[in-house]
Parts: sequence; structure tokens; C-alpha cells
Amino acid sequence: MQFSISTIALYATLFLTVSALPLTSRALSSQAYNDLSISAGQAGDAEAEAAAKIGIDSSSDLANVSKADLQIVKGIHDVANAAEVGAFNPAVAAATGAEKVAIQNGKIKNKVLKLSAAVLALQIQEAQGDSSVATKLAAEQKKLANNIALDTKAAGQDSTAVSFDGTS
Repeated sequence: MQFSISTIALYATLFLTVSALPLTSRALSSQAYNDLSISAGQAGDAEAEAAAKIGIDSSSDLANVSKADLQIVKGIHDVANAAEVGAFNPAVAAATGAEKVAIQNGKIKNKVLKLSAAVLALQIQEAQGDSSVATKLAAEQKKLANNIALDTKAAGQDSTAVSFDGTS
């Protein structure tokens, strides 16, 4: 398939225009937990999977993230936390053998999603002038680093998602 120079230029212009918009113009949307979940598949890449699902990263202009988007990021943390407590913990407790390991790997990936959202929300708050979050941010970053290390250590192992009814 061949593309004309003008078609390529048009798409490049559209891409650059949309990607240059401030985050206040690019609202996130609430999603069902099962659509947000990164727990299925294999362990080892939870950090990148979480960043892709959240949709904002720490290299963005966090000072200009809208209040609505901040609430969505906090909602991702909250629903992932509820899934951990309400679905993953009972599933891990009920499982044995390889199934238990796979569910535990899924739980770790869920924790990476949860903690990535928590860290990002705190980074946004800090970028927007809330200096009271610094201590909590450091603690959450430490927990996130620990869970990323656990996910990386389990790289290539099966990871099982657990269904949960909740929305970010």
C-alpha cells in the first residue's frame, strides 16, 4: 500500500496536534476493573502494562492534569485495592500448587497497577502544589519498587486474573 506525501503529512500533523494538547484537554474515562486489569498472561512486565492502562505517566505535565483525571487515577487505585482485598486474597487462600502461584503472580501485577496509580496521583498532587504528600509518596514508591521487583523475578511465569465487579 502506498501513501502520498500529503496523506503522511496530514496524519503527522494530526498526531502532533493531539499529542501536544495539555492533559487538561485529554480527559481519562472511568473503566470497569476487568477492563483495567493487567493480571492475566505472564508475569514480568507489570510496570509497562500498568502505565499503558493508566494513560498518564510521570513524564507528562502533571501540574496541568485536570481534577477529573486525578479522580480517575485515584479511582484506578481504589478499584485495584478493592479487587485485591475482595477477589485476589480469597482466591489465593483457596488455591493450591501452580494455580496458587499463578493467582499470586496476578495479585502482584494488580498491586503494581494499584501502586502505580497511587504514586501517580501523589505526583500529580505534588506537582499541583500539595507538599503534604511527600512522605506518603516516598512510602508508596518503595512499595511499588518492591512489587515491580517481585513481578520481574517471576518473569515468564503464568499470571491469572480474578474477575471483580468494580469501576475506577
